Amino acid sequence: MKFEVSKSVFMEGLQKVLNVVSLRSTLPILSNVLINAAKSSLTLTTTDLEVSVRCTIDAKVQKTGASTIPARRLSSIVRELPDSAIQIEIDDKDNATVTCGSSFFKIVGLSKDEFPPMPKAEGKHTYTMDQSAFREMLKKIAYAASTDETRYVLNGVLLSFKNGKLIMVATDGRRLALVEQEVDFPTDAQTDLIVPTKAVAELSHVLQDEGELKIQATDNQVIFEFDDVFVASKLIDGTYPNYKQVIPSQCEERVTVERESLLKALRRVSLVTSDKSNATKMTFAKNQVAITMITPDVGEARETLPVKYGGKEFSVAFNPEYMMDPLRNLSNDEVFLELTDELSPGVMKVDIPFLYVLMPMRIT
Repeated sequence: MKFEVSKSVFMEGLQKVLNVVSLRSTLPILSNVLINAAKSSLTLTTTDLEVSVRCTIDAKVQKTGASTIPARRLSSIVRELPDSAIQIEIDDKDNATVTCGSSFFKIVGLSKDEFPPMPKAEGKHTYTMDQSAFREMLKKIAYAASTDETRYVLNGVLLSFKNGKLIMVATDGRRLALVEQEVDFPTDAQTDLIVPTKAVAELSHVLQDEGELKIQATDNQVIFEFDDVFVASKLIDGTYPNYKQVIPSQCEERVTVERESLLKALRRVSLVTSDKSNATKMTFAKNQVAITMITPDVGEARETLPVKYGGKEFSVAFNPEYMMDPLRNLSNDEVFLELTDELSPGVMKVDIPFLYVLMPMRIT
C-alpha cells in the first residue's frame, strides 16, 4: 500500500477517529487505526468494540491495500510534520514508512485481519434530521448523564422517538435535562434508544454545522451517518426510568433571570466551595436574588442579582456546579426558575422546548 496525503487533511481525518481509541487496551489491535487505501481516497477506522468510527478523506493512492498503525503514535507524528504532502508506504509485514520533506519515520503496524469487523448499516428504523440541530440537542443535555457505573442504564442519553418528536433525556438521579424537537418518521418507527456517553461525546466532537444526519437503529445498535463519517455504537440494554414522574407538575414561584449574569455570579461564589461544603444558598426577595456561599474552613462569598420576581421571600440551596451546567450550554438571554420551597425540586426553563430539574440541597 502506498499513498500521498496532505498533512492538514490527514490530521483532520485522524482527529475524527482518535477519541474512540483506548489509552489502555488489553487488545493491541484496538490501539490501531485501520487504513484502507482505494482509488483516490483513504478510509480511517477505529473501534473499542462498543463504539466504532469511520471517516473518508481524499488522497493520491499509488497502490491500494489495507493495514493498521498505532493511532495515537501516528497522530503525534503527523502533528509535528511540516505543512506539506506526506508519503506513506506500508509493506507486506505491516511496517509503515512515513516521509515528509526531510523527516522520515518507520512504524510497526499489525495486520488488517486482526481488526474487528465494522457493523453493517442495516437499521430496523431510520430517521433523518439536521446535523446542527442534533448536536445542539446533545449539548443542552449530555452533561446530566450519570458517570456512576452501578447505574449502567443512566450512563447514556435517551433518544425517544415518539409522537412525531425526538425527546432527548439525561439524568444522574440528582438532576435531569430534557430537550425535544419535531422530527418526521413513520408511526411504526416509534422507539426508545439509550446511547452510551462515549458515543454521545464522539458525536458532539464530529457533527458539523450543516448537512443531513441519518440515524439507523436496530434492537441493540445505532448507526449515525453524515458527510463522510460513520459512527456505530452498541445501545445500552435496559429500560430507562420514567423521567416524566420526576418533572414537577406545578410550582409556587416563577423567577426570570438573565442567564449570563446568573452564570457569572454562581461561578464567582463557587470559588469558596470545598469538597465537604458545596451548597450555594439562593434567597429570593422582590426583584432580587442573593446568592451566598459559606464554607467554615475556607470563607464566604455573596452576590446580589436583579431578577423579575414579585412573590414571597424564600431560600433554597443547590449544588453550584449543577446549576451552572445548563447555563453554560444554553444560549438564551433569559432563564426561568420555577420553585416551590427549599425541599422541592427546582425547574429551569427557557423559551424553547427544554427543561432542567434539579434536586435541592439541605442548608445547615
